[in-house]
Amino acid sequence: MAQKFLYLVDHFERFPRSEYGGIWNVIAEDDDECFDLIKEYDNGFNENYVNLRENVIKAERFALSEDEESRIVTSFTT
Repeated sequence: MAQKFLYLVDHFERFPRSEYGGIWNVIAEDDDECFDLIKEYDNGFNENYVNLRENVIKAERFALSEDEESRIVTSFTT
């Protein structure tokens, strides 16, 4: 099985949907899967996600020692 990572992704949306942002915690194999999981999770995904792909690429990530299902672990968005 492929190596999985825990991604800590910064989140920002333009006003009026949000003034601040938040964070996504995602288990994924790579940047593309992480991006796709966030996009699929939020049905309202659109241009309000400023620089999401760049934020995924720049995200802190931690290798997991056990096999985990790819998923959104938690998110905090305002």
